[in-house]
Amino acid sequence: MQNTLQIADRLALDDLDLRLLHALQTNARSTYAELGALVGLKPPAVHERVKRLESRGFIRGYAARLDAKGLGLGLIAFVSAFTTPDVTYERFTGAVAALPEVLEVHSVAGEETFVLKVVTRSTAHLDEFLTRLKAVPGIGRTKTTIVLSTPFEREGLALAELTGGAA
Repeated sequence: MQNTLQIADRLALDDLDLRLLHALQTNARSTYAELGALVGLKPPAVHERVKRLESRGFIRGYAARLDAKGLGLGLIAFVSAFTTPDVTYERFTGAVAALPEVLEVHSVAGEETFVLKVVTRSTAHLDEFLTRLKAVPGIGRTKTTIVLSTPFEREGLALAELTGGAA
């Protein structure tokens, strides 16, 4: 009997699905034949499973992971955004997400309302970004933490550990 993972919306993933997801997040350029060799299926069966995982929303897309530092964007910062009481959530998040330096926007519990992960070329670029951010309607104030180094960054989900599966 195969181990299955029950997802909140009642969709189930079996061990083969989890192994395919793990393999794809490790190398999204894998061929169906390569994936099949990893999970013990023929390429057409892998193709069908991958298409099903895509249609069910477990695979949101495929992308190259770029080296921001190598592209001249070596300064990473986390910016806490403290909003005013009259902030419009959708308008605010849309305006912030439109700023090209913003990699992530998180609504958080705590004193601040949002935490943004941003990438810039330099402290001068960060200063210029913060000036633009503070002009967004609904911003009360910000607090910035500059990243000195990143000793660990997970490139994907630790599927086996988080789901109890065999990924």
